[in-house]
Amino acid sequence: MSGIERSAGAEPAGGHATGSSDDELRARTEDGDGILCVRNPEIHRGWNGIRYRTGMSAKNVGSNKLSMNVATVPPGAVAYAHIHVDFEVMLFILQGRVRHEFGENLEKSMDNQAGDFIFIEPGVPHEVINLSDVDPVIAVVARSDSTEWENIVDVPSKRRPGG
Repeated sequence: MSGIERSAGAEPAGGHATGSSDDELRARTEDGDGILCVRNPEIHRGWNGIRYRTGMSAKNVGSNKLSMNVATVPPGAVAYAHIHVDFEVMLFILQGRVRHEFGENLEKSMDNQAGDFIFIEPGVPHEVINLSDVDPVIAVVARSDSTEWENIVDVPSKRRPGG
């Protein structure tokens, strides 16, 4: 299993997203003819140890440049090192404490907590670590890539099994 030191739900090897089909995602989207809405989504998907509440992406609202959802990093979990290829990410931490280890060989670190905004530049290697063994980290995640996970590449990490 890729992407987590503690089980966070099913996800295939390689860290690719699992969960709802595109048809199911679209069926849960309310189309107001110009304004679309996903109301209180219950569907959760997994990628690299992080659970995502269904948000908005090219798959359900037809966006061309953006995606957005709510991510949960379970207690004690690690989302293994990766880079975002040619897209930006902004996060707002709603709950919990998280550490980003980043840079070449993940030699730098920054701790964040509820109330912090975070911006991750394209191509920066980073690993996400929940600093609590009890509480999840919950964050709003916005990406300048409407496909969400298709342009993410794993990078080596001392925490990744076999890495």
